[in-house]
Amino acid sequence: MPCGTRSGYRLVVVAVILIRLTVLLLAATAVAIAAVPILVLIDLLGGGTGYGLCPSGLEGCDNPYSTAAEFAVLLTLALAASVLGIRLLMRLARRLQNDSYQITQ
Repeated sequence: MPCGTRSGYRLVVVAVILIRLTVLLLAATAVAIAAVPILVLIDLLGGGTGYGLCPSGLEGCDNPYSTAAEFAVLLTLALAASVLGIRLLMRLARRLQNDSYQITQ
């Protein structure tokens, strides 16, 4: 095996490892995004401010009805973006591992 091919293979292996680490970070982000509504509700039920959503507590919350909808849309879009990123990065990792895509000289 020539030296150029071996270094190209190592580059692909390093790239795949970095992609998988990024996927791990995106998966952790997706879990954190999915947990936000539950954490806000638990904080509100415990007498808290819902992490700033209702500064005076649940009884004195004067936020309009659209605030919850905007919050839900924002979380849904963020979750969809992280899942899309995971899907695209895994597809790229598969292509890099495929023999037909590897660098040959």
